[in-house]
Amino acid sequence: MKHLLKMLDLSTQEITDILNLADQLKYEQKHGIKHHYLEGKTLGMIFQKSSTRTRVSFETGMYQLGGMALFLSSNDLQIGRGEPVEDTARVLSRYLDGIMIRTFEQAEVEKLAEYGSIPIINGLTDFCHPCQVLADLQTIREYKGNLDGLKMCYIGDGNNMANSLIVGGLKTGMTVSVACPEGYDPAKEVLEFAQPTGKFELCRKPADAAKGADVILTDVWASMGQEGEAAERRRVFEGVYQVNRELLEAANSGCMVLHCLPAHRGEEITADVFEDHAQMIFDEAENRLHAQKAVMVQLMKD
Repeated sequence: MKHLLKMLDLSTQEITDILNLADQLKYEQKHGIKHHYLEGKTLGMIFQKSSTRTRVSFETGMYQLGGMALFLSSNDLQIGRGEPVEDTARVLSRYLDGIMIRTFEQAEVEKLAEYGSIPIINGLTDFCHPCQVLADLQTIREYKGNLDGLKMCYIGDGNNMANSLIVGGLKTGMTVSVACPEGYDPAKEVLEFAQPTGKFELCRKPADAAKGADVILTDVWASMGQEGEAAERRRVFEGVYQVNRELLEAANSGCMVLHCLPAHRGEEITADVFEDHAQMIFDEAENRLHAQKAVMVQLMKD
């Protein structure tokens, strides 16, 4: 593994190795065991989208690993004034040991990897969110003991989260069902990967997707950059594509509920269901730190 660009690039073994290392690093941190595996290393963090969890978890993670993180806003870089991505990649490769980028276009992440000479980590694009899904898988495994044989269900927009959850779930032996409105399906590339597996189902009715689920995940109806579509999306999703008590009745007993955050209570998830599952949701948020530390160690350690 040279980069983390999208879940489609990872093998089952690579995902498992990341999760195992994430568990180890979490144990070491909880027990006060220093793990300065990246001492003297520097991570550049390029942000073209705002962030809470991504920035804090990567910056804290690099500190705990003995390295340093640099916050690089697109407003402060020449990339924000028209410098080509390929030039930025080659310049930053002379200064840094790795780059994490949170941006809009997947092509921008791929170009960084093509023209740079250091590891590139996708902190989020409109196409996928691999770091979040690795944390999700780590959390599910913590609560359920394994991933293979479980059923994962996703309710909502076929966005970057849906794309990455489908791939991550299937590659780790899970059955995956997704419920989203017509016209809001996951990416074609992801569906072409998923449908031949025989372990994937795309539904229009959330109750159909949730039947027999061991874990249900959701996300906001309108992601960053889609604010202008919020009213139309609310009209399409409202009253149907919501994780609520009625939906959970279709799932298996003890079904987990996860949310990548931020959550819009009363929209994609009801406040009572969110609070009932808050412990695991915030364990999931914490695991961003541990999963991303594992990715950085895998990619940047000598």
